[in-house]
Amino acid sequence: MLDFIRINETDNVAVALHPIPAGTVFLGVEIKEDIPQGHKAALTDIPEGSMIMKYGLPIGHATKDIAKGTWVHTHNMATNLSGEVEYNYCPSNVQLKPLEPRTFQGFRRADGKAAIRNEIWIIPTVGCVNDVAKALVRDNQDLVTGSIDGIYTFTHPFGCSQTGHDHAQTRKLLAALTRHPNAGAVLVLSLGCENLTHEQFLAELGDYDPERVQFLTCQHVEDELEAGRECLEKCAAFAAKFQREEIPVSELVVGMKCGGSDGLSGITANPTVGRFSDILTSMGGTTVLTEVPEMFGAESFLLNRCVNDAVFQKASDMLNGFKNYFISHNEVVYDNPSPGNKQGGITTLEDKSCGCVQKGGTAPIRDVIGYGDAVTTKGLNLLYGPGNDLVSATALTAAGAHMILFTTGRGTPFGAPAPTMKIATNTPLATKKSNWIDFNAGVVADGEKTLDEAAADLLDQVIRVASGEKTCTERKGFREISIFKDGVVL
Repeated sequence: MLDFIRINETDNVAVALHPIPAGTVFLGVEIKEDIPQGHKAALTDIPEGSMIMKYGLPIGHATKDIAKGTWVHTHNMATNLSGEVEYNYCPSNVQLKPLEPRTFQGFRRADGKAAIRNEIWIIPTVGCVNDVAKALVRDNQDLVTGSIDGIYTFTHPFGCSQTGHDHAQTRKLLAALTRHPNAGAVLVLSLGCENLTHEQFLAELGDYDPERVQFLTCQHVEDELEAGRECLEKCAAFAAKFQREEIPVSELVVGMKCGGSDGLSGITANPTVGRFSDILTSMGGTTVLTEVPEMFGAESFLLNRCVNDAVFQKASDMLNGFKNYFISHNEVVYDNPSPGNKQGGITTLEDKSCGCVQKGGTAPIRDVIGYGDAVTTKGLNLLYGPGNDLVSATALTAAGAHMILFTTGRGTPFGAPAPTMKIATNTPLATKKSNWIDFNAGVVADGEKTLDEAAADLLDQVIRVASGEKTCTERKGFREISIFKDGVVL
């Protein structure tokens, strides 16, 4: 088993693949102090003010002289990031060799779209009916028969007392979930006096199949649970028509997300997902990378892969737009790594970002889409969204992701509306939290498999999940949403 990894030959730090005791020698350097798993050790003397290099890029600077063989972390380094940046486009023209697509057993919708689940979703338009929605789920489980995978609701506190942009984002996000192909049928549940009116929702939703989407306004009926049952019976009758059939993976849309990251995220799980992304897009499929703040400092890994100047401009505007979002709220751009991130070995936002964007692999970036917008271009897409796990996973679902690959070094139990596959960065986590973790990428750090071998295994598991195998979060019934909010609550 390897003790350390030097990711790029230009790096002046190495990352501990497991807890390393003082006295260990790596590349001729004696390690002077104990180094926790995922943390960094200096391979050379690094003078105060000099760049700390990891992934071949600067991830911060030394705040004091750092001696060769010593621990490099928050006590002796800091970020280089500040505000907006003027980006330059130098196209890399990366092209991947096309691969013959494999197939999965999915559902073919009436509009031609593919799905990997055949569920009934209850979408509350306002938080006031959340408990009604939960009661309808609880009391109507007998409708889950045949090809129907389940009845679920996604509660939230919004839909009323919101203004302007926030109100529009709530409306847009809920309509996008209503259109999601994994929902064989949908009940849109309203109260009747909220400012997200039925007319507004219809206008946002656009054309819809009245057999697939039912509407219920609780103030308009005597017994909302009885009326809701009647709506759900119609939903079940419609959804039951769909059966699994063979569909090429070129029709899969897979979201990519990380949370509870550690120092191994960018070495094991994220690059495994990146290689998977390259394989899927080479087969004609689609992947979506979000968490814009966790691209700051790693832009060079992404921007030059934009397929043309128009996509590059959308990407650079997205990055600087999110930086301005921080600045407009009087927040520092680089205040991102959480206490758990730092405990796991991530020191600065650049450190986190360079590991985060490994999920994007090497494929060309085909498009950049806004929050609540649907993916329309095959291949690798970037999505406007924050790093927050629930908000960004909800945005990936709303964009049309059939499932989400969620890498983690610390572990987390939550699930999005779309099946959420948890991928561990390290074997101790996968072993300890086997009830959370679906896939162990820690085998890469253990020396048991290469990144390419792990990616091939991940593709196999993605196909199994797309064909109906439940993720840990699905088996527990853990599903929730969180809507991006920026303004006033009345």
